[in-house]
Amino acid sequence: MNMPKDTKPLIQGAVVGAIACAVLGFTWGGWVTGATARKDAGVAAHNATVATLAPFCADRFRAQGDATARMAELAKASTWERNSVLEKSGFASLPGSKTGDSDIARACVELLLAPATPKT
Repeated sequence: MNMPKDTKPLIQGAVVGAIACAVLGFTWGGWVTGATARKDAGVAAHNATVATLAPFCADRFRAQGDATARMAELAKASTWERNSVLEKSGFASLPGSKTGDSDIARACVELLLAPATPKT
């Protein structure tokens, strides 16, 4: 079988172009593998869940009968202990879960201890 004499440079150019396209796509183009996309989607879903449930946690914490005493206990606790104080209250758990979620507890503590902004 006779091949045209320009076939070899054409094939070499196609291979080099494909490699360059893949390298540029994955480094600068924002391409990701399927595993990375699934991991990123899971993280985004968890962050959305935390952002949604933290205000409910803060409202439920403030609605307790002894809310002022609990708020004083939370403010008095060290930074490292605040999440566990809130997790023990049971308000920082996902629906249907028996244990508290540390990310929800952290976001809830931030909401509870944030300075109140005046309404305009």
